[in-house]
Amino acid sequence: MKLKKEYLILILIIAALSAYLLMRSADRTHYQLPELSGLKKSDISKIEITKDGQSVILKKMDNRWHLDPAGYLADENKVNAMLNVFEELTLTALVSEAKDYNRYDLNAEKKIGVKAWLNDTLQRNFDIGKAASSFRHTFVRLNGDSRVYHARDNFRGKFDFTVDSLRDKTVLSFRATDIREMEISKAPAVVKLVRSEVPAGPAVSQPEKADTAPAAAAIKFEWHSSDGQKGNERSLNRLLTTLGDLKCAEYINDRGKDEFSAPIYAVKLTGAREHSLDIFAPLQKEDKNYPAISSGSDYPFFLTDSQVQQIMLNPAEMIKKPESDEKGPTPPKSE
Repeated sequence: MKLKKEYLILILIIAALSAYLLMRSADRTHYQLPELSGLKKSDISKIEITKDGQSVILKKMDNRWHLDPAGYLADENKVNAMLNVFEELTLTALVSEAKDYNRYDLNAEKKIGVKAWLNDTLQRNFDIGKAASSFRHTFVRLNGDSRVYHARDNFRGKFDFTVDSLRDKTVLSFRATDIREMEISKAPAVVKLVRSEVPAGPAVSQPEKADTAPAAAAIKFEWHSSDGQKGNERSLNRLLTTLGDLKCAEYINDRGKDEFSAPIYAVKLTGAREHSLDIFAPLQKEDKNYPAISSGSDYPFFLTDSQVQQIMLNPAEMIKKPESDEKGPTPPKSE
């Protein structure tokens, strides 16, 4: 009889503990995450980013993103990464209701506030904190909601920008194959080159058939200087590749393009459009960056020393050396 009582008490204890654990588990997960309205990134027309009391505003005009109010073009890749976050924002878990924002970097000093509009309607408004320890989620707080949530993905770095770091740094852009003429100046030397079609060799003979047209002669493109010398294809192609997608280190905001003169190096390119780049001596002797202006930018800018060394080759290097020079001097015969 005593043994039965002990079994009964043990069963009751187990049942009570199970009920307690079940209720505790239910209490932990029994909440409903806020529902976010659907938003397509293509519909977003304005973005605002606020950090440390400073705001950066981006507006979409003529299918291009501009920094307001200066009107600078914004880096499309960086803006697109933000748009993806706005469109795909997904809350995955409630983290805290304690209003202890410091531990999540959601306090006033560290949070990044972001907003997105569809025309004049505010569609997204939330604060971004630090990444979770797994780096697969980000702590966020929705406007008007004091709770802290996990949002899917690590995206704080996609909004942590200043106006200057968000500007499109592309200052020259073209397809190398479109360029037909170039002029390179580095005082006192000037080289002018033209790219033209030349036969690549006789056409490969094919068995003749009555209904087959004769094989067309193969052609290729070559650069030649104004005095008929053959261009150094390797050096010229490397230069065109570099200039075809040239990005500056930073813009010069306190001077206009017309305030720079007497370039130490200049390149003029002609194709479907005309392109140009002028590089000037450093503003101070100890400066490592070189001021420059180009046809692809409304503003002067700086190029790094390594960029300038890659671009500013001696014009003579753009001309192919005679074969005898390329092989080097013939050693004297031993007697």
